[in-house]
Amino acid sequence: MALHFDQSEYQSRVANAINGLTEAGLDGLLIFAQESMYYLTGYDTFGYCFFQCLYLGADGRMALLTRSADLRQAQHTSNLDDIRIWADQQGATPAAQLRDMIDEFGAKGTKLGVEFDTHGLTAANGRALEAALTGFCTLVDASQLVQKLRAVKSPAELGYVRRAGELADDAYRAALAEIRPGADEGDILAALQGAVFRGGGDFPANEVIIGSGRDALLCRYKSGRRKLDTDDQITLEWAGVYRHYHAAMMRTVLVGKPSDRHTFLHQASMDALAACEEVMRPGRAAGEVFDAYASVMDDAGLEQHRLAACGYSLGARFTPSWMDWPMFYRGNDWIIEENMVFFAHMIAMDSDSGTAMTPGQTYIITKDAPVSVSSATMDLVAK
Repeated sequence: MALHFDQSEYQSRVANAINGLTEAGLDGLLIFAQESMYYLTGYDTFGYCFFQCLYLGADGRMALLTRSADLRQAQHTSNLDDIRIWADQQGATPAAQLRDMIDEFGAKGTKLGVEFDTHGLTAANGRALEAALTGFCTLVDASQLVQKLRAVKSPAELGYVRRAGELADDAYRAALAEIRPGADEGDILAALQGAVFRGGGDFPANEVIIGSGRDALLCRYKSGRRKLDTDDQITLEWAGVYRHYHAAMMRTVLVGKPSDRHTFLHQASMDALAACEEVMRPGRAAGEVFDAYASVMDDAGLEQHRLAACGYSLGARFTPSWMDWPMFYRGNDWIIEENMVFFAHMIAMDSDSGTAMTPGQTYIITKDAPVSVSSATMDLVAK
């Protein structure tokens, strides 16, 4: 087994999940989120894009139902002993095989939680699951049960987050070294991601965002590359990743002399970030962080240029997104706790003038002020 944590930590996580089942009045949990499987057992794969389920009973019994391609993956990366394979063939019925498996564990007539809110359970597989278990047991949505446990990091997890922060800084330095008039976005991207790999890091859970010129205003990756002009802007959103733990960063870097609009947007964004740092404290609601961002941006006349969210939790995440819960958006009443990890991005995209500004970094929540895992400058950089 190639586990990244001590067995005692996994045992504690499973015990906490079982306590959550008991408190919710559930007899077991059908786990479809790859993040939950990794958190509880170490199991590491991208095979969750097919039907795959980890069962956890309130009695502590665990078993994984997966495909043959993931058998050795589970054996090599997890602490699971009971690994079942569903038949990959025309007319396969993995949901029915799951029912037969949990029937062995006495699940008939019980009340089971299901992780419905995950990329690991497609709508089609969810319908097949409900069809197979109708009349067999009662299903309730328990998507947040393990999710809430994962949101608060252990000391060992925070060590990986800090290492991810170091890799994010390495990546930024490598990218900055390539940014100049005439530079190809592909070379910048290769330098950035290569620094993470050279440091022992992983692929991020979603594509790195890179866009220059008018594409600097995009908040998502897109295909296609261009070369930088003498006067240009390039937006980067990337993450240092270590053992799947993410430390995201975001910047808009300028080529040539900063415009007055760039300078104004940068100052407003930094003021907003400072306001958010004052609110990112234990006991405050996630929605309050967004309110701080929105208030500063709106007072600066940037309401139409800001986003409707300004960050989210980070941790060990899998494709297609490194974003985790809770998120910073209006009205989110999820209470912030010590040892949570958040990425705060102060994005301002002015489509009227074609100007982008996007400072953002990752923080660990402490008893007092949040602590950034990055040592990189937040100053406006022009090359």
